[in-house]
Amino acid sequence: IYLSVAKANFSAYDVKAVGKTAPDLMYRLFDVRTRLRSCISEWRQRGILTHETVAQLRDCMRVLRYVTDMLGEIAIGNARLPAGATMRPAFTGSDRNTLINWPYYNDRDLPFRSGDVVLMRGHAHNSAAIARIGDIDSQFSHIGMIHIDETGQHVMVESLIEDGAIINTLTHTFSHGLVRAVLYRHKDAALAARAAQQIHDLVAASRKPLARRIFYDFSMRLDHRRRMFCSKLVHRAYALASDGSLKLPTYPTHIRLKNRDFIDRIGVKSDVTFAPGDIDVEPDFDLVAEWQDYRQTSNIRLQDFTMDKVFEWMDGYNYRFKETWLVWFVSIFGRLAARLSDDAKEMIADVIPKIPINMRRRTIATVAMLHKTAEPIYHELQKLERQCIAETGRPMHGDEIFAHLERIRAREGEKIGYLVRAV
Repeated sequence: IYLSVAKANFSAYDVKAVGKTAPDLMYRLFDVRTRLRSCISEWRQRGILTHETVAQLRDCMRVLRYVTDMLGEIAIGNARLPAGATMRPAFTGSDRNTLINWPYYNDRDLPFRSGDVVLMRGHAHNSAAIARIGDIDSQFSHIGMIHIDETGQHVMVESLIEDGAIINTLTHTFSHGLVRAVLYRHKDAALAARAAQQIHDLVAASRKPLARRIFYDFSMRLDHRRRMFCSKLVHRAYALASDGSLKLPTYPTHIRLKNRDFIDRIGVKSDVTFAPGDIDVEPDFDLVAEWQDYRQTSNIRLQDFTMDKVFEWMDGYNYRFKETWLVWFVSIFGRLAARLSDDAKEMIADVIPKIPINMRRRTIATVAMLHKTAEPIYHELQKLERQCIAETGRPMHGDEIFAHLERIRAREGEKIGYLVRAV
């Protein structure tokens, strides 16, 4: 499946004909993904889910998502979100944005359940970096858990870089710059409800006045420290609810970069972790529904491929981030801003990103350099994408994107943005 999609010759297809059949094809590809997931438990019992085959399974699911995105883009005439327009909340839209697994389809609003987890992807370059940092490329950068109280209020319990462990309304989370969201549900409803309740109560207690906050954990370690990154929050929730018997993930992510400079800069201390995308192959969870905004999927696809090459250049050509005095000043100013009150941070958020007090200066500098390096490359790819659509009616194939990224490396030589090739 993977090879037939990855090696497909886009020019061999009639774009108008594809556009007419796109809605049906999108659901057929989604059904392939749900069918593959339904086999995971059986394959696990048979002992054939090695690290290699799990990687192949995830590659297959990833490439099918990309093709679904392209079909969705073609189906809406390659429309893009206008500059300054309001982003669409997750699980809304009438362009086949939400694909629902048939057993959960009811022709009404999507029903959430306490303990459901939502796999998400934002539109920032650091989201692409988080998604690509492991040994298996992912399309997701965040995960959170839904809790529904006795009054029916729906909230998202999550851990954010800027806020640490926090509780937001579901409306807030779903309206907060998402491009992808996938709803997963544990097969044991009682266990899931306990997990949601226990992690909700733990985080709620930490957000009370004078209480000790739970900061974001940049180390990516699944240890017993109080700090939590997003997936660690889900890991802890199900560990608490099962008295430690359920230890997510079944198939963890290995941090893949040979060049440890970037990993060290952002504070990662673990070689094996629970990345958000690991839930994609978790045997005890069912895929309920998957949502994407086809007006923006092209943008995050370009970000993904850009980050693929950035990390490849770090490993293969020994590129490293090199700070300038301006970056040093910005990172120092960011550290000072991190010590302001939450209200003060909100007031200046449009000028200075909301930086947590436990984020190191070096990490702030690296995130800034990553953004400034990736942004011009991304805009160059966007221009090529628009040109390809104007000439052919379709988005660029991945091979075309990678080829141009290599041309950029050859053109820029020893210095690509803030990436400098070490001697």
